[in-house]
Amino acid sequence: MKKNVRLLFIFSVIFSMMLLAACSNNESKPEPEPSKKNSEEKETGESPSRMEINFWHAMSGAGQEALDRIVADFNSSQEKYTVNAEFQGTYEESLTKLRSVGGTKDAPAITQVFEVGTKFMIDSGYIEPMQSFIDKDNYDLSQLEENILNYYRVDGKLYSMPFNSSTPVMIYNKDAFKEAGLDPEKPPQTFNEVKAAAEKLTKPGEQYGFSMLTYGWFFEQLVATQGGLYVNKENGRADDATEAEFNGEEGLRVFNFLNDMNKAGTLGNYGTNWDDIRAAFQTGKVAMYMDSSAGVAAAVNNSPFEVGVAFIPYPDEVDRQGVAIGGASLWMSKGIAKEEQEAAWEFMKYLTTPEVQAKWHIGTGYFAINPAAYNEDIVKAEWEKYPQLKVTVDQLQQTKPSVATQGALISVFPESRQQIVTALENLYQGADPQEVLDQAAEGTNRAIEIANKTKK
Repeated sequence: MKKNVRLLFIFSVIFSMMLLAACSNNESKPEPEPSKKNSEEKETGESPSRMEINFWHAMSGAGQEALDRIVADFNSSQEKYTVNAEFQGTYEESLTKLRSVGGTKDAPAITQVFEVGTKFMIDSGYIEPMQSFIDKDNYDLSQLEENILNYYRVDGKLYSMPFNSSTPVMIYNKDAFKEAGLDPEKPPQTFNEVKAAAEKLTKPGEQYGFSMLTYGWFFEQLVATQGGLYVNKENGRADDATEAEFNGEEGLRVFNFLNDMNKAGTLGNYGTNWDDIRAAFQTGKVAMYMDSSAGVAAAVNNSPFEVGVAFIPYPDEVDRQGVAIGGASLWMSKGIAKEEQEAAWEFMKYLTTPEVQAKWHIGTGYFAINPAAYNEDIVKAEWEKYPQLKVTVDQLQQTKPSVATQGALISVFPESRQQIVTALENLYQGADPQEVLDQAAEGTNRAIEIANKTKK
């Protein structure tokens, strides 16, 4: 009963601004039928037909098209398994559906879950850790991107298989840089450099120098790149976190950075909608902004000017540490037939091959979780067309592994992100940076306390 209360609490939160536009949409399809079981042999004595498994996902648009092609290729590449890729709506809708069948034989063999659902999934009892199959199969994890694996690895155990992975980047208008007398090949790196560039790029009533979506993910990244922790207990990785730490000096630097530009009139506030801030950039209303690495190709294609991509900025008084992974990963269900788990494992191994990851990377803009994919001819050709994509990979691979860049683990992450959104909105209305940060931390602490109590 206590676990049910906790689950209801966690999913009572409105996830209004959690997702990248490419990751999901608000449409949902009918509930999937349970997986077809192939345990019975035909009366004729023939061998069993293909083992069918269901794969629940939240990809739409180009992501769904790329995924459907990969699934079709897997199904035709062998005669033992059939994967049924089934769209379940948003990440939140998919996870809500999983709650009704999680841990039972009717659960899908594979479920795609966004990164902030990691702690919930580990605690849920619904899943079989990927490490079980990695150890059994002596699967070589060293072939995969270490800085992506690190997010989904806890106490040395990999719980899920990374899939659609992205990080934030700073995208800028090279033409506007030239017009303002700035070197378009040397984008600003530190907070002070961004503020100085934003001042030169701003044209009152026409163009803002800088903008950042009012979204907790970007705040988390600007804290992590300083080596700062979001919550205590080693970012929730040594033990269950009990309180927020993001309102310390690292978080305050971020809020002061944004507050300074907001007061100077060089920061454009485009709210919480990804489409609005992207449209503002593409129409020349903002010269620099933060976006997902998965949005780079679209920014290049949809802008009538030359687009540059840079690492996210960091405070002048610290060394850059890098970025934490966003996106989602694939989780294997517990409680289903062993044959279904084996089929899911075979599909996941197929997904991680360089050839498949190369197709995924160019089809969606997400990172290849197997970096050997970047040596594939189709990727080399794509990078010639979009050299900006290499910048996103360089930032990821130059990230320094630590509990900060691993990312925080808390089961109430969605609610905490909403607390940050409220804090940013109040900041832009003139509130004190430390005061609104402390309020966000207090709200996060209350949510963590309730979640920890219900867990017990």
